[in-house]
Amino acid sequence: MLIRSFPAPMFATNCWVIAPAAGGECIIVDPGMPDISADIEMIIEESKLKPVAAFITHGHLDHCGWLPKLVNDGFRGKIFCTSPTKEIARVILYDSAKIQEEEAQRANKEKYSKHEPAIPLYTVDDVNKVIPLFRVVDLDLDITITDDIYFSFFYASHIIGACSISLHVNNEILVFSGDVGQDDDVLLFPPVKPKKADYIFIESTYGNRLHPKNDPLFDLELLINNTFQKNGNVVIPSFAVERVQTVMYLLWQLKKQDRIPNIPYIIDTPMGISVLQVFQQNSKWHKLTNAECEEMCSMFTLISDYRDTIEVIYDKKPKVVIAASGMITGGRVLSYLERYISKPENSVLLVGYQAEGTRGRKLLEGAKELKMYGKYYEVKASIFLIEGLSAHGDQKDLLNWLSDLTEKPKKIFLIHGENMASDELRLKIKEQYNYNCIVPYLGQVIEI
Repeated sequence: MLIRSFPAPMFATNCWVIAPAAGGECIIVDPGMPDISADIEMIIEESKLKPVAAFITHGHLDHCGWLPKLVNDGFRGKIFCTSPTKEIARVILYDSAKIQEEEAQRANKEKYSKHEPAIPLYTVDDVNKVIPLFRVVDLDLDITITDDIYFSFFYASHIIGACSISLHVNNEILVFSGDVGQDDDVLLFPPVKPKKADYIFIESTYGNRLHPKNDPLFDLELLINNTFQKNGNVVIPSFAVERVQTVMYLLWQLKKQDRIPNIPYIIDTPMGISVLQVFQQNSKWHKLTNAECEEMCSMFTLISDYRDTIEVIYDKKPKVVIAASGMITGGRVLSYLERYISKPENSVLLVGYQAEGTRGRKLLEGAKELKMYGKYYEVKASIFLIEGLSAHGDQKDLLNWLSDLTEKPKKIFLIHGENMASDELRLKIKEQYNYNCIVPYLGQVIEI
């Protein structure tokens, strides 16, 4: 059995191609954004492999964003996922396609792209071909693909619908963690730990960090009230899936306790609003009841139409705005920052992981200016980070995720992390469990 890794820089994608036999059929796990899809496609073609099935651990773009390109190139296999993941992936893929079409159009009009002409990675029409291939699978059920291959999903926390995979191939058990959530997440239950595996592929986003034990309610309260006193606006770039809902929950708790002012609280992310519906339809996946979801949502003004976005931006009253994307790589948060980032009375609150090279990371590192839509804007707004709200488990959570294994795995692969994080987690696993760990490189072939 051959396995090839595709963990791209900044883990923009996290894809694995598994070939039970050379030159035959293959399985793809987490086909993320197609920034390196040409490399993957070339290797699949050169190896004379035929993709027959794909697995999606959860609906984030870095785990499903290659699907439109894959299907457009002829893939017609089943795409296995949980029910919430299907709905989240549907929302995210359509939203991503629309954003890419809009940004390509704007880049061509304003001529700021290095490509001539700028074209989207994929379109809405491409996404239309993906949706019919999804196959929903419940947790903890063994599903047979061929005589020698079967799998099951188990709960991973992280975002609604997220799962890990136990994949049985040729009498070997391969466990893919997907993204592992925190043991004490505000909205989600703790991740389920694997019991048995020959080979484990575990994420390492926070492999070298521990989430601080700060009180996010206190931090939010202080920031909002201080900004309100300056007659400023609070902009919270947030991932539309899970982080928007987590921040909404915390703000709702503060408002119920009369700890923050009676000002507009705005959710400006159509995708995030769609995800709220998924929350209400899948109550067994999270801690809130439908009644609590409805009460929480009633506190916020939900915006879908971009004309309303413009109206909110130019409204001079203090407000709190939650808008995607979480790393400020795109989305409507850019429109707010174009107007607000250069004014010292405003605040920008980062609430999730900021990958290297993103605008969010640059703000954290003290950037004096920010480039958006081909123009530079001076950074005068206050920049804050509330740690501990990440959808990813920290080093302690990841080590704990391995604690129920009944037998020593043959090998553990540290994936989905920057080099320092992956390597430090490798050392910690070696120290605590004495497991054999490696950090794979892009395109590495692993033979089992």
